[in-house]
Amino acid sequence: MINRRFLFLALPLGLAACGREPSKFLVYKGPPVTRILVFKEARRMHLMHFDRALASFEIGLGFAPQGHKNFEGDGRTPEGEYTIDRRNPNSRFHLSLGISYPNEQDIAFAKAAGKEPGGDIFIHGRPRRYQNGERDWTWGCIAVTDQEMEVIYSMVQDGTPISIFP
Repeated sequence: MINRRFLFLALPLGLAACGREPSKFLVYKGPPVTRILVFKEARRMHLMHFDRALASFEIGLGFAPQGHKNFEGDGRTPEGEYTIDRRNPNSRFHLSLGISYPNEQDIAFAKAAGKEPGGDIFIHGRPRRYQNGERDWTWGCIAVTDQEMEVIYSMVQDGTPISIFP
């Protein structure tokens, strides 16, 4: 009788697990990412372990990709030295990693111009309408495919430096 009850409960639970979608949270067990390098002109991002690239990705940028982000709404992706400072597992762009823009210099520059520097700059996935490869569509963020974002999210920790070059 006990075995039948166990089987009665276990069978539906086992079948439910089989129909579940794969998790977007991957587990990474390789060498740590010590720095992220972003080359805007080449539209490439590299996850580095010291001087060795662990992974590289084609990226999309802000809708006005040339030049450093100066003000809120300018559509530019920042350039310079920042860090990954937060994670968003519930991003509307699948998963996202926050970039510490604006820094003190960015804030001072915008303030001197009487404007806001903007913020909420992330590395994130792409919504369905941009999965076709249209590259520069964000408000200044760095975009990769959702599948690539799952890999990046698993590999990169908060506090990782990110260098963004023109």
